[in-house]
Amino acid sequence: MSRSTIRLVLFYALALALAAFALEWLQYQYFLKSYPVEIYIVIIAVAFAAMGLWVGNRLSTRQAKGPFERNDAALKSLGISAREMEVLEALAAGQSNKEIARLLGISPNTVKTHIAHLFAKLQVNGRIRAIDEARSLRLIP
Repeated sequence: MSRSTIRLVLFYALALALAAFALEWLQYQYFLKSYPVEIYIVIIAVAFAAMGLWVGNRLSTRQAKGPFERNDAALKSLGISAREMEVLEALAAGQSNKEIARLLGISPNTVKTHIAHLFAKLQVNGRIRAIDEARSLRLIP
């Protein structure tokens, strides 16, 4: 986790603690005794929902870091061939084995072999994990 993420989570936790304190404090005040408790519960729920949406948006947005640059060192150290790289890019595009075979002009069994080699080289056991690992290694955008 980055420092900004930790700070954001701590800020959210502090806000929750302050809101809980405020709720306890309001419990003994005149306004709480004058109006139904449900009104305050709804107000606090809406405030927390809005804050949760804001924090979720801040944590999930990714900022563009510029043009994609392939990590050739990782590619070389893993021993991924050019053809396996083409298969990996097609996997990331969401294509099936038959579609990849048609695109590359090879048989579906050859595609399966390339995928099995990719799984072994990336040390994963599924398409999605292979794509995630390849993205984390900056092999594909």
